[in-house]
Amino acid sequence: MKIAVIGAGSAGLAALRHCTSGTYDCEVVCYEKTDQVGGTWVYVEETGLDRYGLPIHTSMYKNLRTNLPKEVMGYPDYPVPDAPESYLTRTQILEFLNSYCDHFKLRQHIRFLHNVESVAPSGGDRKWTIKVKDLRNNTVANDSFDAVMVCNGHYFKPSVPNLKGHETFQGQQLHSHDYRTPDIFLDKNVVVVGAGPSGMDLALDISRKATRVILSHHTREPIGTIFPDNVVQKPDIKELTENGVLFDDGSSESIDAVFYCTGYEYSFPFLDPKCGVRVDSNMVTPLWKHLVSIENPTLALVGIPFYVCAFSMFDLQVRFLLKFWYGRKDFPAKGDMLKEEKEELEKLLAEGLRKRHFHQMGYKQDVYYDDLADTAGITPLPPVLTKLHNESSMHFLDDLLHYRESRYKIIDDYNFIQL
Repeated sequence: MKIAVIGAGSAGLAALRHCTSGTYDCEVVCYEKTDQVGGTWVYVEETGLDRYGLPIHTSMYKNLRTNLPKEVMGYPDYPVPDAPESYLTRTQILEFLNSYCDHFKLRQHIRFLHNVESVAPSGGDRKWTIKVKDLRNNTVANDSFDAVMVCNGHYFKPSVPNLKGHETFQGQQLHSHDYRTPDIFLDKNVVVVGAGPSGMDLALDISRKATRVILSHHTREPIGTIFPDNVVQKPDIKELTENGVLFDDGSSESIDAVFYCTGYEYSFPFLDPKCGVRVDSNMVTPLWKHLVSIENPTLALVGIPFYVCAFSMFDLQVRFLLKFWYGRKDFPAKGDMLKEEKEELEKLLAEGLRKRHFHQMGYKQDVYYDDLADTAGITPLPPVLTKLHNESSMHFLDDLLHYRESRYKIIDDYNFIQL
């Protein structure tokens, strides 16, 4: 089989590692539009467009430290090396991804500065035609593949709410995708929109430079963690005025900047409509097991679920795919795959969640991992990963200022200790 991998971030590297392991007779090519591996973990000062006129992919900011301990951030066969602390800097994670790449000799399979412009089903012997632009030489070529793993990440297309008055407001408006350092908010009153993991972290990051930080969110109860003195919580924004903001509770504040920490949308601009995958209310569909295109099962989108132990999940998803693509397991009938997705969505909606939460795993991620492993008959992920992920997430919510001081050690597949 000839397999294409799109993107050389943490998911693309996992794809390459298993395609080149020797377990399967596989020719693999990875297309990466930047000049290095690491995807979203690569920090660049620039925002907007790069030198080739393409949107800057990374959303990495300078002071980022992981919000998960390194003990759950490695790959199953390549853990993060031991270090005194559990919560690492972005630089340490990028170094880890480069060492993983070099350990498994993956670089030779990556075509850097090659931007995929389109992926479409083909009528020939091979199932897919990929149109790729060599950015260095400014040339475009087509290549054919039997199967495609899309590993382009999902932290690059900002989701920005359409707030009433956003055109009237005279101050600065910025999405976290374009945030790099807190200096831009020096001595300003800033409203941070959104209290997900990045909203909480970034409110904390900018509080060191901003005069006042107002964290606006729709969590029914106030967030229990202790914030710095210059951070206050407010409900959702009702509207922006010329120099301020009105909140749902009737209160108002004068502000200098609106900082949108409102997440990202899934985006696959290179997928031809004939690929049979669409994004509907931020649910990628129709997919079997959040992974396989039901219309064209030799197309897979690796890394869609979120609030997960990402690197390990990518590894598991790739191992799952190769079992089916090489015929060691058979795909169910199309109708059965569609039915499974439909039932999962109905269950989610019955729990009071929305379509946009479809790929959110969180505390139930182990159910997803076990289902993949059982269905494909492959080595499962150890339960300790989900246990420690959940413990760390609770700690994050309870003690934002200090949770990264915690240190953990995994004892076996089921247990960890706090040091």
